[in-house]
Amino acid sequence: MNDDQPEELLQAKLAELRQDHADLDAAVQAIALSPLPDMLLIARLKRKKLALKDEITRIEDQLTPDIIA
Repeated sequence: MNDDQPEELLQAKLAELRQDHADLDAAVQAIALSPLPDMLLIARLKRKKLALKDEITRIEDQLTPDIIA
């Protein structure tokens, strides 16, 4: 993603990523509660959640104006 995208596109992408992150969180919790949780799947989903969180943080940083102290 380019750093010069319009703010509304970044806001839309941010909302989508946050929803994906929440969906993965719900999936991890549901799998963890099953009688025989698939730990490999849980680990993969957690890695994907972390990657999404990194992307969310990157976009939030783009949307936050730099304040020179």
